[in-house]
Amino acid sequence: MKQLLLDEHIPLLYRVQLRSRNPDLTVWAIGDVGAPGKGTLDPDLLQWCEAFDFVLVTNNRQSMPRHLADHLAAGHHVPGILTLNLDEPVGEILDDLLLIVEVAGPDELRDRIEYVPLR
Repeated sequence: MKQLLLDEHIPLLYRVQLRSRNPDLTVWAIGDVGAPGKGTLDPDLLQWCEAFDFVLVTNNRQSMPRHLADHLAAGHHVPGILTLNLDEPVGEILDDLLLIVEVAGPDELRDRIEYVPLR
């Protein structure tokens, strides 16, 4: 079972819909109790995701690839990063997120960025 951490720029509608469609899925958002606080820097988010085994869900296409490269170069790992294109239809993004969560093997997303929707 994958655990997802939504960064603070992902609308909470995604958490509501993901949990509605898959109640067994763990979906936290930045600022939740136990999750990193709002304003946490991206490198620190990657450290937290590594420590707590959460896949990061973000819309940061600009700097996240560099942050991931730096994180990996320092000998660290992440369970994965899913980067959303929020200009695409919400339903399509949700369908692809759920598909990824349901079919990806335990290490299939490890140290990678996948762009959603998948097409």
